Amino acid sequence: MLNNLVSIITPSFNSSQFIIRAIESVLSQTYKEWELIIVDDGSEDNSVESIENFIKNKEQIYLIKLNKNIGVANARNEALKITKGRYIAFLDSDDLWLPNKLEKQLKFMKSNNYSFIFSAYDKIDEQGNVFGHIGVHDRVSYCDLLKTNSIGCLTALYDTDYFGKIYMPTNTKREDFATWLQLLKRVEYAYGLNETLAQYRVYASQSSTNKINMATENWHLYRQIEGLNLLKASYYFSHYGVKGLLRTKAPGLAKILGILK
Repeated sequence: MLNNLVSIITPSFNSSQFIIRAIESVLSQTYKEWELIIVDDGSEDNSVESIENFIKNKEQIYLIKLNKNIGVANARNEALKITKGRYIAFLDSDDLWLPNKLEKQLKFMKSNNYSFIFSAYDKIDEQGNVFGHIGVHDRVSYCDLLKTNSIGCLTALYDTDYFGKIYMPTNTKREDFATWLQLLKRVEYAYGLNETLAQYRVYASQSSTNKINMATENWHLYRQIEGLNLLKASYYFSHYGVKGLLRTKAPGLAKILGILK
């Protein structure tokens, strides 16, 4: 395990439209001690060819090619198996990091002796235009997170010296949320750096159907993965539902209430 190395995990599936920009945002980091492990999850477009051509002679970047699609959680876990860094970070193939992301986060983490951190980020459209902002609180606990997943996967960073390698659950589509809950069972808080350090891409094709599916997955997570009884699951699900509704329908009120920073 290399003590100052950040291992960045990027799953990729039919991502030829955006993957090169994601890689470029890693190459642009002011902090240079990193490795990027890309897992192509059985893409059917020209993603693999594009990635291979772009990363040629770039020794810090590795590509794992899977013969069939195994899903994002399994793909991330395949990358995790070969990571060599002390710190684990995640960047999906359509998202971007700002150049100072790793430098600022590692300074924040090391100076405060934190083991699990995250940051604020912007929302961008398919063309890369910023249209929203997600701020963060100073810290969140396990119970706080159950109310709403306030940790963006593209901003999360954890220390394997404290946790070891944490493999993502594969029995839920909320695999990142479930992973953060695993971590927060072993540490009192995850700490937020309320600076915009990344950009999360949102597609116009995303619809309310996805929100219904997400709500169903949240309920499954509460009951089947976290093992909450019906009363506790209902309590946390009510928070999740109300906060989600306020964020979508009344962002001004959500900001006043501290739901949006």
